[in-house]
Amino acid sequence: MSTHKSLRAVVAVPLAEEHCRLIERLEPRLELVRDSALTRPMRGPADWSGDPAHVRTDAEQRAFEEMVDSAEALFGIPDVEPAALARTVAANPGLRWVMTTAAGGGGQVKAAALDDAALERIVFTTSAGVHGGPLAEFAVFGVLAGAKGLPRLRADQDGRAWPDRWEMRQIDEMTVLVVGLGGIGAECARRFHALGAEVWGTTRSGAPVEGVDRLVPLDDLVEAVGKVDAIVVTLPGTDQTHHLIGADVFAAVRPGVVLASVGRGSVIDEDALLSALDDGRVGFAALDVFEAEPLPVDSPLWGHPRVLVSPHTAALSSKEEERIARRFAENATRLIDGQPLRAVVDTVEFY
Repeated sequence: MSTHKSLRAVVAVPLAEEHCRLIERLEPRLELVRDSALTRPMRGPADWSGDPAHVRTDAEQRAFEEMVDSAEALFGIPDVEPAALARTVAANPGLRWVMTTAAGGGGQVKAAALDDAALERIVFTTSAGVHGGPLAEFAVFGVLAGAKGLPRLRADQDGRAWPDRWEMRQIDEMTVLVVGLGGIGAECARRFHALGAEVWGTTRSGAPVEGVDRLVPLDDLVEAVGKVDAIVVTLPGTDQTHHLIGADVFAAVRPGVVLASVGRGSVIDEDALLSALDDGRVGFAALDVFEAEPLPVDSPLWGHPRVLVSPHTAALSSKEEERIARRFAENATRLIDGQPLRAVVDTVEFY
């Protein structure tokens, strides 16, 4: 990749001025163009798509598109809308790099249905990895909740019942399988290792990961799940990972296994999961992501006694915007200096 002395970048989603200035401090060679009057206001932390009730006038929309179309690089997909990405890619032959604010931004790029020439011309990167810490904490929380019998404790407390003492499971006596050792999975492995668990992790590359005692080829997943006490799913949603955790996996698990899911909801076949919960093969499931979001009100997962439902909120952090701004600045430096970028989207599998 050729080096450039400067780079014109446009902020295509809401971003606080303090974070814009941070990017400029970290990479002074960037010309960072932004106009907060033209982006939708955030409703909460990291609300990159902004308030849908905020509608631009025709003049504002033209100004927004002119600004976006002047970019060599984009911070965010405009309005987080794949159609808007497709429009600006077609309008702007000078666009070279787009960073999605979502860790799973590959799905948004795929939805834009860009042609091969555009995918060849433009590098797409994501914020993958910046959410690793918070999601790994939720995974630890979920496995602990299962190991310590949270549903039983809650039921006894609600009933004001003081039962005979019973034995809880200990993390340092458990084997935890992390399915997917990317940025989130590596953070999960580090934390479970620190708590004394034996950590296994699935891998396609076979590269060692700190804190992982055994690497499991993805082809051996069904065999591996029968030997572990907890499964943590961190994989992105792609055609290859769709329902990877399905009936065959649940049929093979050690009865009472604890499941935590922090990747994408499409990785787990929820019908197969419900069957496994009902017959006790899965003892507890802590889920932050679902196939359909919001989770439909008629989903049996809501009322299942051994399921903890989290509304895709485990990664949310007031620090997220700063972390993503820092990631953009770091990758801008890499682009300007002709170095490989971090978290590049695979434009075949789109993750």
